[in-house]
Amino acid sequence: MSTMKTPGVYVVEKNAFPNSVVEAATAVPAFIGYTEFAKDGNKSLLNKPWKVSSLAEFRQYFGGAPTPIFSVSEAKEGDDADPKLGIAALELNGKKFTVQRNDKYNFYYQMRFFFANGGGPCYIVSVDEGYKNDLVEAKLMGGITALLKEQEPTMVLAPEAVFLETVDSCSNVQVEILKHCGREMQNRVAIFDVFDGYRDDADNKNITEFREKILTEFLDYGAVYYPWLNTSIVPDTDISFLNFEDPDAISAILTETDKDGKLTDFIANVNKAKIPTLDILDIETTHKVLARHSSAYSELMREMLLIVNMLPPSTAMAGIYSLVDGTKEVWKAPANIGVANVISPTVSVSFRDQEDLNVPMDGKAVNAIRYFVGEGVKVWGARTLDGNSLDWRYINVRRTMIMLEESIKNASKAYVFEPNVANTWVSVKSMISNFLNGIWKRGGLAGASPEDAFSVHIGLGDTMTPEDILEGIMRITILVAISRPAEFIEITFQQQMQKS
Repeated sequence: MSTMKTPGVYVVEKNAFPNSVVEAATAVPAFIGYTEFAKDGNKSLLNKPWKVSSLAEFRQYFGGAPTPIFSVSEAKEGDDADPKLGIAALELNGKKFTVQRNDKYNFYYQMRFFFANGGGPCYIVSVDEGYKNDLVEAKLMGGITALLKEQEPTMVLAPEAVFLETVDSCSNVQVEILKHCGREMQNRVAIFDVFDGYRDDADNKNITEFREKILTEFLDYGAVYYPWLNTSIVPDTDISFLNFEDPDAISAILTETDKDGKLTDFIANVNKAKIPTLDILDIETTHKVLARHSSAYSELMREMLLIVNMLPPSTAMAGIYSLVDGTKEVWKAPANIGVANVISPTVSVSFRDQEDLNVPMDGKAVNAIRYFVGEGVKVWGARTLDGNSLDWRYINVRRTMIMLEESIKNASKAYVFEPNVANTWVSVKSMISNFLNGIWKRGGLAGASPEDAFSVHIGLGDTMTPEDILEGIMRITILVAISRPAEFIEITFQQQMQKS
């Protein structure tokens, strides 16, 4: 207060309570990918993190779905089906054909997968627009750099990395994301997919490659999920003869398989000359009639839908993280939860198969997504890539600690330049203790009492030396016992003698 110079009554107000800690957000993923456009009015959003809250907002600023383009040709010797490359093999009227998707744009579908599984507010970094260029490693890397100035995101994903040409390109992007999370920001985690994670390899080559190429640094800031999933994200109404690169070739195949000639008029609509003149009603009618009465057309549509609906699981997991944080808490493991809009995993992971995935020698755990009879498709793992660490084995422990660190760090900024004396130390300790006590009451910290769950240390002779005070350093030490999931439940049965 000012010096008293004039006689009178002076009122002095004192704060009775310490500052409070505001809990930091935990479910704000940042997605990096290719979009139809990236505009806010006339302003370009290319390589600029932009926050959206729904799929409708995503469409407003980044556009809609791509138009998958397919080609169909007679199969040649050595042609093999490869879902990731958009290649399917089928047989029509005794002839073998290859159906191939000629583009790899999946980001819009993956965002639908995210929102379908409980996703909410998130950041989008569009690295290219127009659906006209190939997926490039360098552009995805640029999207990571664009996130350096954003403090709010708590997860980072580049789901299209697994669609790059080589496993090395994919790994380079994933390693860079891990460095971004663990070295540069330290306030977010990375969610990964396995390159070629749709393959059912007996020797788990794709898993081995992922573990080798992800290296050994900052593993506690990352989690990976396997296998890819057959989804229902793209409805059958989104695929028709308009998706064929060469309608004339399809028209010829359908004519050959239309033995009775009953579909001639409708097949005639499926050609380069006729399509531009058709209106929406003609297109819908032609598609419905062909789908109902032509087995060859139905088979083509089925294969095309299977290709576009096979998606890696990382974006769904980001949605599940958000769902768990919103309905339960960040310290609840995001596991034993069903995955929405999924028909089946592309690889069936058994109890025995998961042993090496979950507890490998190198600790780089791969979280399985499995099908259970009567329960559906569930997330059945909650480990980080640092599975050998007792500190950071579980993803919910890592994320809870990030939340505590960010919350307390932000609240402590109020005490920068305050006197480094006992009164300030008491206020800081009280502020942090009140916050941690609230977390303990909600079940985030383990212990029968607050004293068992956490402790806060600050002060001269405790955390600081006289030299620290002279140098303007206030040191605070916080010990917390974060609750861990019951990953293994053992039930012991033993027979006993009859007593009556």
